[in-house]
Amino acid sequence: MRLTGKVAVITGASSGIGYETALLFAQEGAKVVLAARRKERLEALAERIHSADGEAAVVAADVTKYEDCIRIAKEAVDAYGKIDILVNNAGIADKHMPIDQCSPEWWDEVVLTDQTSVYYMSKAVLEYMVNSESGSIVNVSSIGGVFGSAGISYSAAKSALLGMTKNIAIQYAGKDIRCNAVCPGPTPTELNTPEKMKMFYMEFADQCAQHMNLSLPEATARDQANAILFFASDEAKAVTGQVLVVDCGCTL
Repeated sequence: MRLTGKVAVITGASSGIGYETALLFAQEGAKVVLAARRKERLEALAERIHSADGEAAVVAADVTKYEDCIRIAKEAVDAYGKIDILVNNAGIADKHMPIDQCSPEWWDEVVLTDQTSVYYMSKAVLEYMVNSESGSIVNVSSIGGVFGSAGISYSAAKSALLGMTKNIAIQYAGKDIRCNAVCPGPTPTELNTPEKMKMFYMEFADQCAQHMNLSLPEATARDQANAILFFASDEAKAVTGQVLVVDCGCTL
């Protein structure tokens, strides 16, 4: 019960890593605020948490809109009185579009969803964390952000998250507000199903794959949730501005 008494906002909670993180956090005693666009999925997840004697609230919202991010934070505080943890997990699938194939429209969509939304959510939640003089933000980046082994827009956005993570950590170091990042490697989720992979630019994906050992086992969504839990919990109370790659060693 490492999160007993904590209130956690999790974006992109309707599937994949966000879904597993919400389940794990609830099991660890947190009151979880589930945010995503698909309300029906959030309600089903909340019911699963409630059935296991956990606490969860649902906020259907689009984190690419700043006003929605403000509303998520406000509804979390209205429901539970505070925000201790923010997990910036919401994102869209990488299509491995290299610069010569990436349209300006796709660039804008990926950067808005995978980068700007993290700025929006962090800005909205930090207002409450500052008032409480405590908090932990965990940004879900990617090995693409560390090694550039993804589409141009995705690599840029996920790399920007690492800069934002360190920048926020510097500002709030010593104020009991921490910010860290988890960088998942290949992890089976709805974002990279065979159906979604059909939309990928496979020629560049194959080039990127040459720089990874994809014969190793893949990390699971629960593996990523465990890493997020560490940063969110008081076990990491002395850790801030750090980046943790979770990829079973495929990028070593």
